[in-house]
Amino acid sequence: MPARFLRILQLGLAFAMTYGLPVRLTAIDATPVTSPDGRLTVHLTLTKDGAPTYAVSRDGRPVLRPSRLGLVRDDADFSTGLRRAAPASEPRAIDERYELLTSKRRHNHYQANEVVVPLQSAGGARLDLCFRVSNDGVAFRYVFPEQSDRVHRLTRETTSFHLLPDSRAWVQPMAVAKSGWSETNPSYEEYYERDVPAGTPSTLGAGWVFPALFRSGDTWLLVSEAGLGRDYCGSRLAHESPDGEYSIAFADARETFGDGPALPESTLPWATPWRLIVIGSLRTVVESTLGTDLAAPPAVAVDPTVLEPGKASWSWPLLGDPNTTFDVQKRFIDYAAEMGWRYCLIDALWDTQIGYDKLAELVTYGAGKGVKILVWYNSAGAWNSAPQTPRGKLLTREDRLAEFARLKQLGVAGLKIDFFGGDGQSMIAYYHDLLTDAAPFGFLINFHGATLPRGWQRTYPHLMTMESIRGLEFITFDQANADRAPAHASMLPFTRNVFDPMDFTPVVLDQIRNIERRTTSGFELALAVLFTSGIQHYAEIPEGMAKAPEAVRDLMREVPSVWDDVRFLDGMPGEYVILARRSGTRWYVAGIQAGDTPREVVVDLSGLRAATAATSTRARLITDAAEGGNLAFATSTPDLNAQATLRLTLRPRGGFVLVLE
Repeated sequence: MPARFLRILQLGLAFAMTYGLPVRLTAIDATPVTSPDGRLTVHLTLTKDGAPTYAVSRDGRPVLRPSRLGLVRDDADFSTGLRRAAPASEPRAIDERYELLTSKRRHNHYQANEVVVPLQSAGGARLDLCFRVSNDGVAFRYVFPEQSDRVHRLTRETTSFHLLPDSRAWVQPMAVAKSGWSETNPSYEEYYERDVPAGTPSTLGAGWVFPALFRSGDTWLLVSEAGLGRDYCGSRLAHESPDGEYSIAFADARETFGDGPALPESTLPWATPWRLIVIGSLRTVVESTLGTDLAAPPAVAVDPTVLEPGKASWSWPLLGDPNTTFDVQKRFIDYAAEMGWRYCLIDALWDTQIGYDKLAELVTYGAGKGVKILVWYNSAGAWNSAPQTPRGKLLTREDRLAEFARLKQLGVAGLKIDFFGGDGQSMIAYYHDLLTDAAPFGFLINFHGATLPRGWQRTYPHLMTMESIRGLEFITFDQANADRAPAHASMLPFTRNVFDPMDFTPVVLDQIRNIERRTTSGFELALAVLFTSGIQHYAEIPEGMAKAPEAVRDLMREVPSVWDDVRFLDGMPGEYVILARRSGTRWYVAGIQAGDTPREVVVDLSGLRAATAATSTRARLITDAAEGGNLAFATSTPDLNAQATLRLTLRPRGGFVLVLE
């Protein structure tokens, strides 16, 4: 027996015994799949029953117990009884660079090692397992390589993620299909369960949404999916996860577009979305781009001159439906122009309360002030009963092309499309259809009441943002939501907003009618930096912004819409977070804390100065004043040239923004 093979066998046996596995496992591949830096390793095995499994170690220590792989297709079972169809491929180095305007880092570099394992079912049907291991995580997908014009259907995916004992979870429950106001669930708008034992059944009985965050000892794992095409449903983690083993679950049968399919179906060849696990420290999680690294490259041609991320004024969150009128929207165009913002969003009911002809006047008026107009649409068909209009104008390709042509003639820049029906394959295809058909018109797109983007902003560069979160609008609905806002906002840089743009619609500096805000104005201001969105729709209205100090208004004018880099400086999910984002040679450092008592923070800035090779630093700091209510700010210019740290005392539920240049 060659020495190399003997050593691999010994390592495999040692690994199996470490996990308490039976040693009668046959290796799928003679060489484990290892990250470029050698710290992460995926161990692939095939049980004596032909069931494929994988496990993951970091620095030689297990971080994921042996977990299941496989699918069940209508004509073949790929979860058991498998055998090798050919030797595994030699490791292939993945080295890709891409530009992304709508997330946390403009220029991205993805490096990973890939191994493909060819398998076949008992009946001879083929399945390839494709694994990629990068320095920040593990990803895999299934590929059916054969040719067939027959539509094949998947009934189940057996993929699981088996966490180590005593792991903890920070996870958002999936809402039950067709529940909630006007049957508009699910739309990824629930609160996160924080620091619960891994394996806890989902709160609402419908599973857990992606991304899901876990901690095992000092290792953090963020589980999600990417590269969701029109030929698969959106997935989630199943309701029950005994012994901390979370399984993939498909969409509810009710989450469909008309009579279209909920479960995945396609002709062959066919590839599933990527399942991914970011693995490492909290810094690894927050700074990772794995969710876009694995997304498909641009699928449609879009005029690059229209791809302009920016900021937007918006009347609806604080003024509501009655103020979607010509005069109010004209005032919000003036507001955007005065703030130097690129867009103004005109929300629901514009078709009846303004009309197409007057909309054309607003577009012309905005153009004269350098402000482009976005308009709202209701996506809905029979899947919900949300009444807001325009409704039903985008359901068929013929109708939406006609509507798009009309809007293009008016000079509209983009659409906010609301109230989708879940994650069934046919509903996912509807998203792809809308994005594909909008591209030739140069429309920028924002989806609300929607699923998770899963990296679509890379595949469709004109997709500026998606909601997919319990955003600020809920805070305006009742006090209970306002009470939970500080902890909720402190979760999002670690979960929902890690990979994908998020239209939370942040920042109310002044007041919300009939609601006592629990966050300070410093907290609200920090969200302009902490949350990323291709188009950032600010909730504050002109009257509230006018009350803010000039330094605050200046910051709201200048905050970049495209970021070159991000650094995680400190934090704990749901408790506090401090991030630094760079645009050019200028760093914006922002922090918030959710606690009811003051928090002392020490911010290490040494890495930021080194990253821009700065020999000296000018600093502007905006914090909450020691006392006072809304709009009580304190501004200063700390001298940071002689020190690399900033010490602050954050007020309860307070925040800060530091600008370094």
